Amino acid sequence: MRQIDLMEINPITPVGLVTGADVIVVNSSGGKDSQAMLDYVAQLTAEAGVSDRVTVVHNDLGATDTGIPIEWPGTADLVHRQAAHYGFPVVVTRRGKGGLFQQLRNERRKWPSASARWCTSDQKTSQGRKAVTRLVSELDITGRPAQVLYCLGLRAQESPGRARKSVLEIDKAGTSGRRVMRRWLPIHDWTDAQVWDRIRASGVPYHPAYDQGMTRLSCSLCVLAGRDDLIRAARLRPDLAAEYAALETELNHRFRADLSMADIITAATAKEVP
Repeated sequence: MRQIDLMEINPITPVGLVTGADVIVVNSSGGKDSQAMLDYVAQLTAEAGVSDRVTVVHNDLGATDTGIPIEWPGTADLVHRQAAHYGFPVVVTRRGKGGLFQQLRNERRKWPSASARWCTSDQKTSQGRKAVTRLVSELDITGRPAQVLYCLGLRAQESPGRARKSVLEIDKAGTSGRRVMRRWLPIHDWTDAQVWDRIRASGVPYHPAYDQGMTRLSCSLCVLAGRDDLIRAARLRPDLAAEYAALETELNHRFRADLSMADIITAATAKEVP
């Protein structure tokens, strides 16, 4: 992706961005950052009179071969409840060839990592672009490319990599002769405190996993999560952790170079993390 030439949009303000878009997609994992972003975008679009252009997209990661959800239970239902609060429709995407577990077991044969984030590119980004294709086709715009604003709840405070991301850029892979797709990070500079203040002020329910000590949501046992979150998740979701451990053995590939799933389960059993 190239960084956007800011002169391409006039004016370059949040309100200018939403009023200049034909389609506004809010990508939601059901987590705190997605939820705070959704509330913020809902406010902007309501003030601009373009709420009818918003669609919430949730990229479902599927289940294990025995039917255990990869995401925290109730996540998709929560996304629907949060969107319904603002009157926004929801599109749930799923990878046609299989979810995260099936792709790992049958295709990739290696766990994703910070340098090989195929879980994000294949299970989320690609599926989100397909949803955009459908939304644009429903508009039947002719004579010009449709303008798509794709909103993501990534924040600089989460990691050095996310801190380096551009707040606004053209998604070249998602742009075609029929559409121009811009990726926007509306809450990139927000702190954890600002996120939670926004959520509490909204009155919209958040996922109960946070009350159980989790600091992030979506994929329950994410390879990019911190050690404490992984241990806590393995304790809260022992069946999923056990399936991951069995798959780790089958693949003969560690869940993470510095931390195996077997180690995580051992720590969870010993209650290393409160």
